[in-house]
Amino acid sequence: MGLLLTKMMTVFGDKEHKVVLVGLDNAGKTTILYQFLTKEAVHTSPTIGSNVEEITVRNTHFLVWDIGGQESLRATWYSYFCHTEIVILVVDSTDRERLTVTKEELHRMLAHEDLQNASVLVLANKQDVKNSMTAAEISQCLTLDTITSHSWHVQACCALTGEGLPASLDWMRTKVLAN
Repeated sequence: MGLLLTKMMTVFGDKEHKVVLVGLDNAGKTTILYQFLTKEAVHTSPTIGSNVEEITVRNTHFLVWDIGGQESLRATWYSYFCHTEIVILVVDSTDRERLTVTKEELHRMLAHEDLQNASVLVLANKQDVKNSMTAAEISQCLTLDTITSHSWHVQACCALTGEGLPASLDWMRTKVLAN
């Protein structure tokens, strides 16, 4: 009976899909989380530890874990990976100096056994800022084309206005429903 109930809950959209929201500090992770939730820009402060919220997109439920991105916290990211279906990597499109660090963190995460079946959504945030890198430039710098073991997508966005975020939620929904 338990298997039947689980299958029915999946069909009717009651299954929660685990998402981890990561990126370096000041990338805009928490602002994106609350833009997903409220469709408004909210004032945030640096995340120490994590925030968790449920986001529903057309009867598809995502449990989104927003994890602090300070250097001292990155070593704990792996403790959130179990049962993760989607990794959202938020990139500050204006932070050219730390893009190499972001690339290293991404490839380290993708090597983790708990993420072997996870899809990756890269959000190229802060597109509203003059001289920000494009999604294509970020994709190239992160060498996303070399990632063949995970499904991935890059989405340009602005956490403050919400631009690009509905498309990213649609991509996430498509991914989890395909599985």
